[in-house]
Amino acid sequence: MIQTLREDPGDAEIDSHKLLVRAGLMKKVAGGLYTYLPLGMRSLNKIQRIIREEMDRAGAQEIVMPILQPAELWKTSGRWESMGPGMFRLKDRAAHDYALSPTAEEMVTDVVKSVVSSYRQLPLTVYQIQWKFRDEIRPRFGLMRSKEFLMKDAYSFDTSLEAADASYTAMYRAYRRVFERCGLKAYPVEADTGDIGGKFSHEFHVLADSGEDGIAFCDGCGYAANLEKAERRAAAAAAAAECGAPETIPTPGAKTIEQVSKFMGVPGSAFVKSLVYSADGTPVMVCLPGDRDVNEVKLRHFLGAKKVELADFDTVLRVTGANAGSVGPVRPTDSSLRIVADFDLKGASGCIVGANRDGYHTKNVDLARDAKIAVGDYADLAIARDGDACAKCGRPLAVKRGIEVGHVFKLGVKYTAAFNAVYKNGNLEDQVMAMGCYGIGVSRTMQAVIEQSHDKDGIIWPPSVAPFQVCVCLLDPSDDGAAKAAFDLEAALEAEGIDVIVDDRAERPGVKFKDADLIGFPVRVVVGAKGLAKGGVEVKRRRDDKTKTVISPAAEAVAAVKAALRPDGAEQLDFN
Repeated sequence: MIQTLREDPGDAEIDSHKLLVRAGLMKKVAGGLYTYLPLGMRSLNKIQRIIREEMDRAGAQEIVMPILQPAELWKTSGRWESMGPGMFRLKDRAAHDYALSPTAEEMVTDVVKSVVSSYRQLPLTVYQIQWKFRDEIRPRFGLMRSKEFLMKDAYSFDTSLEAADASYTAMYRAYRRVFERCGLKAYPVEADTGDIGGKFSHEFHVLADSGEDGIAFCDGCGYAANLEKAERRAAAAAAAAECGAPETIPTPGAKTIEQVSKFMGVPGSAFVKSLVYSADGTPVMVCLPGDRDVNEVKLRHFLGAKKVELADFDTVLRVTGANAGSVGPVRPTDSSLRIVADFDLKGASGCIVGANRDGYHTKNVDLARDAKIAVGDYADLAIARDGDACAKCGRPLAVKRGIEVGHVFKLGVKYTAAFNAVYKNGNLEDQVMAMGCYGIGVSRTMQAVIEQSHDKDGIIWPPSVAPFQVCVCLLDPSDDGAAKAAFDLEAALEAEGIDVIVDDRAERPGVKFKDADLIGFPVRVVVGAKGLAKGGVEVKRRRDDKTKTVISPAAEAVAAVKAALRPDGAEQLDFN
């Protein structure tokens, strides 16, 4: 059941998505939903096997929890409301509410609560590999952002926050081994905990131009963080400029920084961008340099808010006296409006700001003099970008794109406290368990391997997760001698534990070679009547153009294939 395609699917935007479909690994059913075909399942199963081996090695125990989860569990944690429309919800025939699992912190906490009662049963880490569902507003990039996906989720339970560090470290190290064994270069970076919650977390990213996440790296000290989390040092303060009295000038039709910049003939950095946000329902004005953007995650943490979003039009008009595009920090209508600013604006003078009057801006503004922003209301509130100073060592940051394939969280007691998941300590006192959670996108990992390892001809699978490690291309299926040689080689390789597929279709050699390259089998062996008459078969590695003729297929071909599959054995057969 292998069908390859010569043309790219029309809805595929990135190379890995195109290749998954063209190579016959999966087939689209609807937006964000796919059928995994036999080749895709073989690769997916190999990734799962690696994950299971490393989870077991780290001391985790496998369980399986239901995909269908009662709403009561989610209401206990408060996430029935906070998860929003991204969670699939449904009712059974008795009108009871359920969710299709997007994750399982609530359910696993409830399970562990029922079976753990003593400190002697801790630490405990359990994991499952199970399907998850999220109602993505815009499914895209194939398995990168789909409505249904396969995920490994693990959960640790410990006697204290300090003890939880050991479980977190064990999973962190296991993740590094998993991705390395899958042939991926995955980088751990600091990340925001988001809806999951907790004290701190790391994401594992595969660098790719198609990645949806921005990652800030520092070559100086090794600091790395998702842009939602990435910290930076404040820019060196410029010498205070002579600043006359504020002057309000008309800027008709100019609302955005770009429009006002063009109208006034000055760069965007001369402006103060002012935006009104709602933080848990309370209006707050946020100011930052005109050429920067607000990091809403940093803003939420700084304000200590659960939810931060841009204020609606009526609120903006009510608290500032103007519509968005003309608001500023100097004398807004609501004198009690809190104003916070990015730390790069501390001491700024000679600025241009919105005049809180539609179609007008004010120049010659000294923020300390005219806006009177409180000293404690300056903070790192902008999205980090290339060239910003690293918060740790001061060296320049570099921003790259990444695909998130794994995430580890130290949750603390967010869920265990909500569920009263306690154990008795040595004094028979009830103590709340400390918790961590750890996810790997199994299906996403499969696509990330392809995104990181392909060329113009197709996929280049690492042997560890390839659907088949070797493709034996039988050029003359009707020739008894060639057929026997091909199937004898298949049996000999399988006896060595090597996955082999024999292409014995009645197709031209060129078709078979193109399909082998498209699917990306790590090693291709060509068996044909002419080659055998000359005494050998051809062995070729997918990742390079070198071939090696081996004289005796029955004896030496197996050794040649094994060497080709080993990165360190290539020199034996002149594959370099």
